[in-house]
Amino acid sequence: MDHDASTPTRFPHRMLQEIYEQPDAISAAIHHHVSGRVIFREGLGSIEAALQKCNRIIIAASGSSRHAGLAAEIMIEDLSGIAVDVEYASEYCYRSTHATAAPVVMVITQSGETADTIAALRVARDRKANTLALSNVAGSTISRESDINLLTYAGPELSIPATKSFTTQLTVLFLLALFLAVKRNRISPENFNRYLSELESLPDLLRDQLPAWDAQALAWARQYKDAQDFLYLGRAVHYPIAREGALKLKESSYIHGEGYPTGELKHGPNALVDADSPVVILATCDGSDPDSLLRYQKTLGVIEDVSKQGGKLLAIVSAGHHKAQPLINNAISIPPASELLSPILEVVPLQLFAYHVAVLNGCDVDHPRNLVKAVTRE
Repeated sequence: MDHDASTPTRFPHRMLQEIYEQPDAISAAIHHHVSGRVIFREGLGSIEAALQKCNRIIIAASGSSRHAGLAAEIMIEDLSGIAVDVEYASEYCYRSTHATAAPVVMVITQSGETADTIAALRVARDRKANTLALSNVAGSTISRESDINLLTYAGPELSIPATKSFTTQLTVLFLLALFLAVKRNRISPENFNRYLSELESLPDLLRDQLPAWDAQALAWARQYKDAQDFLYLGRAVHYPIAREGALKLKESSYIHGEGYPTGELKHGPNALVDADSPVVILATCDGSDPDSLLRYQKTLGVIEDVSKQGGKLLAIVSAGHHKAQPLINNAISIPPASELLSPILEVVPLQLFAYHVAVLNGCDVDHPRNLVKAVTRE
């Protein structure tokens, strides 16, 4: 499904095409990194031993890649027990060198040529850290200079806003979390197989849902395209997706959006809530996870408060969980999914919403002003 820049497609824009390519891209990522029930069948080479014994992983990344890193922080901590810190790549070089000894430093970049991320990698190597890279381009600077490079296999991404590169990053990062959980004896065979099977089922789920989500996102966009400010809210592993949804809206349509943890709404951002500033809230729930159920109940309270204040609510919800529906102006459902895997599903309607808002406002979604695909100089 890869095309060069001159290949005609049935899609009016590359961004929409690449959103629709995500099922195939995720399948490719899984296929290249999983053999039978074995993740990273060739191992992680020189840093595998370091990952097994380390107490801390530092992730350095920028933009959408940093949002993937924030999701990975929770995936890795919850499944493997390793503490994870996520840094802006542009800030990592200027942090104290007296941090915890012997961390593994992981850098994430779609292009493998992001200047800030390359600089972070080189500083990590100067500090004698073991390094791991996640990128989409074989032979890139990042892939050559890191100890080990994992590829996302998303294929060429020609639109500037990241879509399939982001969901394939989430996919490989989840595989890394599972791999570390196995290596550190933190997961049972039954749970490992359950998670892996669910991940392998996601491409088909996405394929089935994309047309309906596209139509629903277009309806959202027609209703809210004139709004100038959006708040995006999410808890735990969904908070990075709230940030990513807001970023997609900003960079593709030039409309202001901010992502916050749901529980932080009353600590300042609530002052912005009114009928003219829609609130996009991630209200999904894993019914088999007590912690997820508790977060869902807390989120329902926020939804009720925003509704009482006259705010307009748009929500991503889990099919079968209807308690939030009476208070929400618009909702898009995703299929039931485990807490740590639902971000791969719930980000796609947000990508589609940003795309349609941008198109309805006459923006060049594939080439947003002032932006480039790879930031190659600081």
